[in-house]
Amino acid sequence: MADALAVRPAERFARPLFVATVMVGSFLLFLTQPMIARMALPRLGGAPAVWNSAMLVYQMLLLAGYSWAHWLARQAPRQQAGLHLALFAIAALWLPIGLNAAIPPAEMSPALWVPYFLVTSMGPLFLAVSAQAPLMQHWYALESDRGEPYALYAASNLGSFGGLITYPLLVEPFLSLHAQSWLWTGGYALLAVMLAACAATLRHVPNVAHDEKPRTPAPSRGRILYWMALAAVPSGLMLSTTTHLTTDIVAMPLLWVVPLALYLLSFVIAFATRRGPTDFITQIAPVLILLGGGFAFFDGSQQVFLFALLGLVLLFTIAVALHGELYRLRPAADRLTTFYLVMSVGGMLGGLFCALLAPAIFDWTYEHPILILAAAFLVPQRAVWSGLQNVRAPVIAAVLIIAFALSFSADTKLRPEVSPFWSLAATTVIALAAVAAMGRRALFAVLLGALMLSHGGWAILNISRYDTRIRSYFGVFSVGDRGEARVLTHGTTLHGLQDMRPGRLTAPTTYYAPKSGVGQIMSRAEEFYGPQARIGVVGLGTGTLSCYKRPAQNWTFFEIDPKMARLARDSGYFTFLANCAPDARIVLGDARIRLTEQPPQGFDILAIDAFSSDSVPMHLLTREALQVYGRALQQKGIALFHISNRYIELEPVIAKAARDGGWQATLMTYSPNDAEEAEHATTSLWIALSRDGATIDGLRAESAEGTGWQDILERPGFDGWTDDFGSILPLLKAWED
Repeated sequence: MADALAVRPAERFARPLFVATVMVGSFLLFLTQPMIARMALPRLGGAPAVWNSAMLVYQMLLLAGYSWAHWLARQAPRQQAGLHLALFAIAALWLPIGLNAAIPPAEMSPALWVPYFLVTSMGPLFLAVSAQAPLMQHWYALESDRGEPYALYAASNLGSFGGLITYPLLVEPFLSLHAQSWLWTGGYALLAVMLAACAATLRHVPNVAHDEKPRTPAPSRGRILYWMALAAVPSGLMLSTTTHLTTDIVAMPLLWVVPLALYLLSFVIAFATRRGPTDFITQIAPVLILLGGGFAFFDGSQQVFLFALLGLVLLFTIAVALHGELYRLRPAADRLTTFYLVMSVGGMLGGLFCALLAPAIFDWTYEHPILILAAAFLVPQRAVWSGLQNVRAPVIAAVLIIAFALSFSADTKLRPEVSPFWSLAATTVIALAAVAAMGRRALFAVLLGALMLSHGGWAILNISRYDTRIRSYFGVFSVGDRGEARVLTHGTTLHGLQDMRPGRLTAPTTYYAPKSGVGQIMSRAEEFYGPQARIGVVGLGTGTLSCYKRPAQNWTFFEIDPKMARLARDSGYFTFLANCAPDARIVLGDARIRLTEQPPQGFDILAIDAFSSDSVPMHLLTREALQVYGRALQQKGIALFHISNRYIELEPVIAKAARDGGWQATLMTYSPNDAEEAEHATTSLWIALSRDGATIDGLRAESAEGTGWQDILERPGFDGWTDDFGSILPLLKAWED
């Protein structure tokens, strides 16, 4: 009795201690992923195999951490504490966190080597920290007087949210990677101390193995599969929403943070002790799914803010409703680690579906509407019409036939001749039928599918039918005709245009027009470097630049996306390469890595054109990257950078790196004003660098003749980008619709 009374004062601090420990662990976990990715970028490049392998490693290690917690929970409490503290001590041998010195061997596949590299670099640390959330909840529940342990999962996701927001806003802009590594190491030490304090609370818990205690019945196989589905759909939808927003609506930097933040916040609400907000969101979820999900195929580029907001509200609503259902179906505390292990498997399956499977089997982001339909089937619903259960199958079949017929007739994108009034009337009828079907989830989901198709879905399917779209791990690229021009678009970004009129097939267009920065220099390559000029281009696109090639010149294109290379060379949609440079060499892979494999001083001109899609590969613009380009260029060579970007001002990055590296620089802003050229030309911004001052002085001197080369401006106080330090936040432009 005396011992029990002595324990009680310490128990007052148990809840805040466990909450803080869970939050710190989750905070560190969400710092690890972007930090390690940033460290690996210069060495591994941006190839899709690298990032997909990295994603798999993170998910596998998270699953391994939850599995470790599940196995530990079956041991006696003191053994659990000893084993987990031992794991923490062993993992500390990998501190400070970072990457080992291994170099990718030429004879080994990246698909095998990258996971090995990441696991051996930080695997034990990630595994130890990822086990915190379920294990601390289990330890907390061992003392029955402490109350509901599942609320700690809300704290865990609040910590994850903090880590997610902190890295791009506070850590990356102000700390080098070396300093970030030591900051994380300090956090790990703090977590170890807090873990030891939590372990100390187990001294007063009966030291009995889990299997020796009375236990609640194990969940059925059906319940486990249902848990898995409830976890998989929001996880996948978070990724598909990110892809949908950044590809089809607006490719704004850091937009990926918002869906992930909402996904984490949904756990905070769904697993909170107060059930009011979750219950309310769950009740209105079917209506919001109809309002937002019905536009899953719709091109929202003309109303960016509206459709971006609609997509984010839809994600948050579905995530709260399905995670709330998970919480409602949670098992007793003695099955807690099983529950979280199943959730982890479900989350991993949702991620794998969007990150690996969907890009391989779909030519468009079909995973997004598929996951919304799955959510419509899973979300709890209340029947609006009490007589729905009495409706017979033939009547339902007739309703569905009519709904899909109306859907087909209402798609104005597929059938432009349809009047807006008829389209509105048809979609309204489908929506009302879906409202009436609430309570029968399968019927509701099918009618939602008909509503989706009515808003551009049939047109999207039709494009897939005629094979004019390409899907790779870099996005969805569509080929289409605009009058007498053929265009390649990536979501809302123009990636290439060919004038299909006779005599115009080889005319450079868009950012590469003859009077643009690159056009002027490529046209004069023979004047600068003789008839056998050696020219390299980073970024193939449709191959437009190849039409500046002269017969004796040696051209090499570096392209990271194999599907883009096939489009430009073999598809027949674009004929720049076939007409102008059939003998050009195409080197596949990340350009920075591939350039290091080329002979030194092997190029006279090197054009870096990887920044026009608004998503900037930072590792191609660091001070170390310019050293790679300097090695590849002869002493009097020119490096050209295309830095047109709607959201990021890249001029200060190159200006700083050029000055630090001893380069001379000049900039040209090109705006087409000639009537013939303006027809298919696009405003562009080009920077030319050379270590030979006379070359740059010559370009500037011609500005008086209207060529537009000007001095490049540095930004006071901006330190530039290196492999160890860099952030896009200081360079973001004001977003003007």
